[in-house]
Amino acid sequence: MAATLKRDVREAILVAAREAAMAYGYGGINFRDLAQAVGIKAASINYYFANKAILGEAVARRYWEDIARDLEAISTDAQSPMEALRQYPSIFRLSLERNNRMCLSSFMATEYDALPEQVLKEVQSFADVNTAWLREQLVAAKLVEAKDGNTRALAIYAAVAGAQIIARSRSDINLFDSLVRSYRETGLLPN
Repeated sequence: MAATLKRDVREAILVAAREAAMAYGYGGINFRDLAQAVGIKAASINYYFANKAILGEAVARRYWEDIARDLEAISTDAQSPMEALRQYPSIFRLSLERNNRMCLSSFMATEYDALPEQVLKEVQSFADVNTAWLREQLVAAKLVEAKDGNTRALAIYAAVAGAQIIARSRSDINLFDSLVRSYRETGLLPN
């Protein structure tokens, strides 16, 4: 019973920290606020995460692991690599649908200079997971040669993440949709 409770509290802290980071970035991860959200004492968070850097690292790692699973599900469920590529922007749109939140890794990447090295490593892993998946889909769809896949994948990742940032800054999910539509019309994303 105690092990389950400990795991539940740890998970609740991770979830609360993820929400804070998606709303306010790494700077928004505050032990006092997290403790209040979880219903524990602030000092109790140190039992699970010795400091903010360790918590930030765990949150960022969990985030890219979750996205890797989401991307794998898209690949599995899509009828073709082209269909998978068409669905890709939807994972960024979901954050906007949740109270105008932003991709945690995009938000944290803007805090580059303030991030502890281990957090930055996990944030960069998010970009690596996205671009590797995009490259795989682009090559499988025969849209690019393998040697050119990484550049195109980075362009798509940057464009979709950028669309999310612009839409969030205006609290306008329709703007995100419009930008994605323009990427399709210009050929950056498959139509």
